[in-house]
Amino acid sequence: MASDSPPAGASPGPSPPDRLRIVLVGTQHPGNIGSAARAMKTMGLSRLVLVAPERYPHPDAVALAAGAVDVLEASTRFETLAEAVSDCRLVLGCTARSRRIALEELSPRAGAARALATTVGGGDVALVFGRERTGLDNDELQLCHAAIHIPANPDYSSLNLAAAVQVLAYELRMASLQEPAHGVAPCVAGRPAEGPTEVRGEPPATHAELEGFFSQLADTLDAIDFHKGRTPAAAIRKFRRLFLRAGLDAREVRLLRGMLADAQRMADIAHGRLPPPRKPAD
Repeated sequence: MASDSPPAGASPGPSPPDRLRIVLVGTQHPGNIGSAARAMKTMGLSRLVLVAPERYPHPDAVALAAGAVDVLEASTRFETLAEAVSDCRLVLGCTARSRRIALEELSPRAGAARALATTVGGGDVALVFGRERTGLDNDELQLCHAAIHIPANPDYSSLNLAAAVQVLAYELRMASLQEPAHGVAPCVAGRPAEGPTEVRGEPPATHAELEGFFSQLADTLDAIDFHKGRTPAAAIRKFRRLFLRAGLDAREVRLLRGMLADAQRMADIAHGRLPPPRKPAD
C-alpha cells in the first residue's frame, strides 16, 4: 500500500469518496442490495462490497437499484469479512448497541467525520452492515475498530438495512461537503490527531497486518501460559482495544511480531520443544 504522501510528480491516489466502501455481510434479501446501491449513489458513493450474500445476483436487486445498476455491476464479493476489509485502516461496524463486544460507540455524524478524516489521510475505510435479522456476529464485530449506532426510536428501533445505509451515506456526504479535504484533521488509527501530527515514514498498518499480529499474539500468550487457566477471550479483547488505540504503523507491527517470535522460541526451549541455543566457543 502506498504511503500517505506520494512522491512529487506521482499521480494522485483515489479521492476520499473512492476510499469509502459500504460492506454488506450475509444480506438475506436481494432487494436490500439494490436499495443500498441506490442509497449510495444518491450520496456520491460507489464502492459496494458484498460478503456471502444469500441470493445474488438477483432480479430484485436490479429492480430496486433504480438507476444505480452501475454500482451493482462494479461491486465485489468475498466469502468472509476479514478478506473484504483486509486493506482497510478503519473498519466501522453499523450495529445496534451490544454488550457482547465492548467497542467504542459513535454517532453516525461522528463516525462519518472519523471515516472522512481517515480517507483524507490516505487510508481506506469500510462501513460494515450485518444481516437483516441478526446483524453482525461476535467474530465479525471483533474485526471492527468502533461501532456506529443510529439513535432510532427506542419503542420501534427496527431499521431497514437500506435505510441504515442511507443514513450513513447521508452523513458521509454532509461531512465531505462541510469539511473540504484540506481542512480535515488527520487521523491515527481512525482517531483524529490531537496536537502536532507525527510525520511517519511508514504507513499505518492495514487491517490484514493487524489481524496477523493479533493471531500471533494469541498463540504467544498460549505458549507462555499467560492466561493461567483463565478464558483467553477477555484478555485478547482488551489487547485488541489497546493496540488499535495505539495506531500502529507497518514497521511497528513487524517489530512487535519479531518480539513475539522470540518469546515463542524461548517458550519452546523452556518446554523442551526446541534445543537450547549453543554457547559460543571460547
